[in-house]
Amino acid sequence: MLRRTLTSLAMAAVGLPAIIYGGKFYYLVITIFLVGGAWEYVRLYRAVQSEPNEIVTVGGVLAIATARFFFADAAILLLAGLILLAMTVHLVSFERGRNQAALDFGVTVAGMAYIGWLGSYLLDLRSLEQGGWWFMIVLPIVWAGDTGAYSIGAAYGRHKMSPRLSPKKTWEGFFAGVFTSIVIGAFFSYAFSSLGPKPLGGSIDPWRGAVFGLVIGVLAPLGDLGESMFKRQGGMKDSSSIFPGHGGFLDRIDSWIWGAAIGYFLIRYFIL
Repeated sequence: MLRRTLTSLAMAAVGLPAIIYGGKFYYLVITIFLVGGAWEYVRLYRAVQSEPNEIVTVGGVLAIATARFFFADAAILLLAGLILLAMTVHLVSFERGRNQAALDFGVTVAGMAYIGWLGSYLLDLRSLEQGGWWFMIVLPIVWAGDTGAYSIGAAYGRHKMSPRLSPKKTWEGFFAGVFTSIVIGAFFSYAFSSLGPKPLGGSIDPWRGAVFGLVIGVLAPLGDLGESMFKRQGGMKDSSSIFPGHGGFLDRIDSWIWGAAIGYFLIRYFIL
């Protein structure tokens, strides 16, 4: 617990200034997590004799995140080019004797698309007008859901939610997480729109904040289960041990990716 707490404080010391100030510092912090996650992803699949191309996967995630932040209009062109590059690389691999090259190609593209393209919504969310405040509605919903699910699930969980993917997750914990997500969504929406300087200026009321909490609280746990699927297939407990007590990069951002993507589209199409 001490290691976990100290690691959390260290991450907060870097993460909070990045969230507050945004810009290139925020890009750098998020990109480190995405690139680190891609590196772990490659190793998880290599553990089961798959061979996603490390340079294309990790480099592709870096390139996608950079394009989405600095050259947004060119990002989709870059993604198409990276998919074609991945195909070319794995064609050569097959010709050289790798019989599973077609499956390797699928794993490479999935890594770039999931970690790179979807993960870059963490950048897009912060880049919205008043993005720092929107981030501090969406991501706390995810964190509150994780905390509520863990706390109540550990104490009162009886009915397993997904025995193969995550044996410790229970339906009691899941519904507790959804409840805490709704409460946090409503509270922060009220606080940022109605109190003090009102940074969101009435853009979102507690009712819509509660809907945000409900949608993200229900769907974001699928990100956690998705990463569990990667780890179970690779026969690993954590994606790595880079963060003492917390696991690896993917262990940290699994639910963030879903929360950021869902939150971004909710804000863009139902608020702004």
